[in-house]
Amino acid sequence: MENLAKKPTILVLEPYYGGSHRTFLKGLEKNLPFHFIYLTLPARKWKWRMRLAAISFAHALSDYQPADLILCSTFIDVATFRALAPQWAKQVPIFTYFHENQFAYPVQVNDERDFHFALTNYTSALASDGLAFNSKYNLETFLKGVRDLLKKADDMKMPGTESMIREKSLVLHPGLDFSLFKSSRYSGIEGKKEAPVIVWNHRWEHDKNPGLFFETLFRMDEENLAFQLVVLGQSFQRCPDIFEKAREKLARRILHFGFCQSREEYVAWLQKGDIAVSTAEHEFFGLAIIEAVRAGCRPVLPCRLSYPELFPREYLYEGNALYPALIDAMRQRRLAEEKSVQLTDRFAWENLAGKYQEWLGTAH
Repeated sequence: MENLAKKPTILVLEPYYGGSHRTFLKGLEKNLPFHFIYLTLPARKWKWRMRLAAISFAHALSDYQPADLILCSTFIDVATFRALAPQWAKQVPIFTYFHENQFAYPVQVNDERDFHFALTNYTSALASDGLAFNSKYNLETFLKGVRDLLKKADDMKMPGTESMIREKSLVLHPGLDFSLFKSSRYSGIEGKKEAPVIVWNHRWEHDKNPGLFFETLFRMDEENLAFQLVVLGQSFQRCPDIFEKAREKLARRILHFGFCQSREEYVAWLQKGDIAVSTAEHEFFGLAIIEAVRAGCRPVLPCRLSYPELFPREYLYEGNALYPALIDAMRQRRLAEEKSVQLTDRFAWENLAGKYQEWLGTAH
């Protein structure tokens, strides 16, 4: 306990404590030499979290001891929080990590975009002392959103706010834990005779463009090309109809179709794959693809969003030209072990922890 007391204390404010947000924070805690204290809410009702969590957390801090730094996600309205928080919280640095930004985050089909949430991201960026974005794509779409937003209020002068935000921002990819991805995962060899296994491991939502993926597989099925299919990822209430159609139409190809209840099961299915495909129309980073590549899957990715900054050009396809890219990948099969490690090692926590320590350490 004596050593623990000497560590700088970071108070984490996370109103959406689940999924990748929770995994990210646990990775920080495990890999950084700080003492973490959490103030969280379950990962649901994200709109109400953005509207009210800052008020709720500011009130709750009356029961907390002062920390050296406050770390927020973008679900916190930092400007409101800073105005209402206890005096000690107004005086310590507040850093915000952008897993996403509401200027570029896709809305549900048929829903209208509410720019109030993007405005909250904007004022939070201005009110924070330090900002980190999980990709360059995330940062640049945010700054473009700020520019476009300010044009709507051209009779109100806010000079230099974009440059102010850029100056205190940096890109820090989220770290990944590859401890379950053991060398024994490489049970296959390049050029094996059985049908290659194609993997989909994304959210079952429209912004991941599952229609293009499955329509391409329907074409391959009709042409009687040899392949097998593993479909992973989480489904929600508004699940696109194409998934049920694919389950029926590609039944003879399917090895697994659905969410995995454990991390171990999920990794095991990735390890059985040869090719991992993305057809995403929205992606701020790309955790799922990086995990699949670490498992040995050859990536087939659109040349847009965050992917060009994560992977070499040889793994990217233009526009909707998935079919020829997938056919070519099927000829090449899975990656060699050393290649998958080479492509993903820079995203491992052990190679990113120092950068996070430097970022958060600037507050002390």
